Amino acid sequence: MSTYQLSHLATLEAEAIHIIREVVAEFERPVLLFSGGKDSIVMLRLAEKAFWPGRIPFPVMHVDTGHNFDEVLAFRDRRVAELGVQLVVASVEEAIRTGRVRELPGQSRNRLQTVPLLDAIEEHRFDAAFGGARRDEEKARAKERVYSFRDEFGQWDPKNQRPELWSLYNGRHHPGEHIRVFPLSNWTELDIWQYIATDGVAIPAIYYAHQRQVVRRDGMLLAIGPHVPVREGEPVEELTVRYRTVGDATYTGAVESTAATAEEVVAEVAATRLTERGATRADDKVSEASMEDRKKEGYF
Repeated sequence: MSTYQLSHLATLEAEAIHIIREVVAEFERPVLLFSGGKDSIVMLRLAEKAFWPGRIPFPVMHVDTGHNFDEVLAFRDRRVAELGVQLVVASVEEAIRTGRVRELPGQSRNRLQTVPLLDAIEEHRFDAAFGGARRDEEKARAKERVYSFRDEFGQWDPKNQRPELWSLYNGRHHPGEHIRVFPLSNWTELDIWQYIATDGVAIPAIYYAHQRQVVRRDGMLLAIGPHVPVREGEPVEELTVRYRTVGDATYTGAVESTAATAEEVVAEVAATRLTERGATRADDKVSEASMEDRKKEGYF
């Protein structure tokens, strides 16, 4: 007797597509947070599949630190143009210029994204915001529900979350409140890369091995560029590296790697025991609760 059983990746894809469609059915003004990083790229691909052959029925938003990798910005613009979706840019640079946030010397701009994000949600009256966070990334993200309630100040209370028994999602909210939605909650970094490999998902070239001039700083390999100048007496190396995650270029490190294809990255990720954020995000190492503190304030 024949049976029909989905593969592991197909099951994750079906769950994510169901969540995306459920949000569009429940909410009036959803938006997808899209940075040009691998997780948000997979999210956008799932949204494309969810409504094919129709267009994606919501805009995408990039909370731009101003400290970006050129390859990632170029990919973001190209992908948005291909799909014909509206791009909303919430600018940290603009928030600094207008005095909405204050930049401190030596501080990552990742934390400064919170205010522009919440300002854009309020301005455009978004009531649901898709994010690409996964539970395997970091301890605070492991606490989140798929539907994560945010109050009128955009804040998250990890001790007061809604139950999601039998994958039933509660999207009720009052005006001014909103829900963060994480369709990739049950995915891992390995799942993301296996999906990229099997589905042929295009991603920025910096995710694959390439030659780059770097400096070793605070235990990380930082790429030399306009946002990361060489300090006096600091040795510069040219290494074969790739990026496991992309963010503020001043605080996001590369890893030495020869993985030049998605299949090779899959093999590399399968062997590692350190998450991509733990390996390459300096701003997550400020304290044990640094991510949770940011999320309580309204961060992704």
